[in-house]
Amino acid sequence: MKYFSKYIGDLFIPVRFYWVVATCIVLFIVAFYYPPLFIIPKTMWYLVLALTAIDYIFLFFIGGNAQAKRMMADRFSNGDTNKVTLQINSNKPFETDMEIIDELPVQFQQRDWFMKGRFKPGEQKNIKYAVRPVDRGEYYFGNIILFVKSRLGLLMRRQTIEAETMVQVFPSFMQLRKYELLSQTTLQSETGNKRLRKIGHSMEFEQIKEYVRGDDIRTLNWKATARKGSPMVNSYSDEKSQQVYCIIDKGRLMKMPFNNLSLLDYAINSTLVLSNVCLQKQDRVGLITFANKMGNLLAADRKPIQKANILQLLYNQETAFLESDYEMLYLQLRSRVKQRSLLVLYTNFESLSGLKRQLPYLRSIAKHHLLMVVFFENTELTQLANKKAANLEDVYLKTTAEKFAYEKRLIVKELLKHGILSILTSPEKLTVNTINKYLELKARQAT
Repeated sequence: MKYFSKYIGDLFIPVRFYWVVATCIVLFIVAFYYPPLFIIPKTMWYLVLALTAIDYIFLFFIGGNAQAKRMMADRFSNGDTNKVTLQINSNKPFETDMEIIDELPVQFQQRDWFMKGRFKPGEQKNIKYAVRPVDRGEYYFGNIILFVKSRLGLLMRRQTIEAETMVQVFPSFMQLRKYELLSQTTLQSETGNKRLRKIGHSMEFEQIKEYVRGDDIRTLNWKATARKGSPMVNSYSDEKSQQVYCIIDKGRLMKMPFNNLSLLDYAINSTLVLSNVCLQKQDRVGLITFANKMGNLLAADRKPIQKANILQLLYNQETAFLESDYEMLYLQLRSRVKQRSLLVLYTNFESLSGLKRQLPYLRSIAKHHLLMVVFFENTELTQLANKKAANLEDVYLKTTAEKFAYEKRLIVKELLKHGILSILTSPEKLTVNTINKYLELKARQAT
């Protein structure tokens, strides 16, 4: 059985063989009516058999077996283009043609993926392709299958290379690098002369220094003065650090997909990037998730490990199919977030009536924190509203789309009327719009 699997089971017959055999059959039929031509198809048939035998020997007994190796990152970034490289080595002393099949994870739903290549004797090639995952979780790659042919092309040998592996798809960490420059540029601008609105008196200790004329005598450090024998004062720096919580709604409205990514995934990717920017700004960052029940709560911190904690917590978040409980969110915030903070709430409202059901709880939250509601513009409805109407049905659809788009703008005005900040954005521009608003608030020290 092992011999059969090795030398017969992996043998395949390509289309070229059938064309050659069909040509021989046609010539035999012609020779039946004109016997003097019988020698031509007969000779050709024996030649085909001989070449087929030679091709078999070349594929199975001459040279080594082809080798393949898949090279990729240990983890993929959700919603981004991730590169995969197949390293193929022919190991044959003659030129070969190959059909290469990489068994992709089931999440991609692609069963016809293959690539072709021609390899010189002993040549090694790197074949690159890209994949774009749209769901977080574990992705399992299968084996690499090679179909090898010589230049004769009468037979084809299959080689299966064991290459099963699992790769984890995390929230879009590639966007961290994309927005790194934006964050650093804004950080550098703080070193220049810029008038900022001060809120209260900062008491963040910096150092002990000798007293000079003009220092506040209320900051005298009597113990240090006694040891030094001269007046010493405490020096305080302007406190720039604030507490920021990203709150992600996992209710049914966040299940809506745009460009194959759900609104929840857009919110998760934006949260990861915003958290990184906040940490670079020396802010303390936390994370809260909720739906009809309370999800995770990661306390605000600015330790270097906080970014990894946020990434790991966001990895397994899934949407629920019930209405989100904002009353429960308000009670949890009151009991567990004691310090006034900037709350960035990622959610979605499709109608003004939907907002008004939750508005009392949002107003209550805004009394104790600076609340910024981030919700989504329906880009498909916007395209429909801007489309020219060609018939009566198009007029009806266009009017309905404009009505929903107008309600989104009314939601922004309603939130602003009650002192709640808001961002209405398309899913594709969510991250950059959220970061810009945060940097604006940070510059104004609005918390």
